[in-house]
Amino acid sequence: MYDPVMIQPYRDELTELGIKELMTPEEVDGALNSNKGTMLVVINSVCGCAAGKARPAIREALMNAAKPENMVSVFAGQEKEATERLREQWLQGIPPSSPAIALYKDQELVHFIPRHKIEGRAAREIVADLVSAFNEHCGSQAAV
Repeated sequence: MYDPVMIQPYRDELTELGIKELMTPEEVDGALNSNKGTMLVVINSVCGCAAGKARPAIREALMNAAKPENMVSVFAGQEKEATERLREQWLQGIPPSSPAIALYKDQELVHFIPRHKIEGRAAREIVADLVSAFNEHCGSQAAV
């Protein structure tokens, strides 16, 4: 577990964007089971690539016209049970990765960016990846 005071700014970077934190396995299941439409799911982390690339890329990508209707996060290394539930139930077959960014349409995973596709790229490349996924799956054009 990380010091809650130390990680609060990392949480705030996402909650200030309207991303709701899921703190328990029940909250994870409740959010994903009831999701209608699109949902961005962020596995937040203290690592440098989360701070320097993932969270800034998410912030910029959410300025796009098409964006997810719902947005949630779990914090790896902090809400361990919630993160485990997300990985075991909702990211089956995908190796554990943090940070990571997932996009769901209803309960179906339609796009996933693991850590190795975050730490090895520039933030602008991650933004382009997210915007492309948002344009494909979110908003009125995706409903057609």
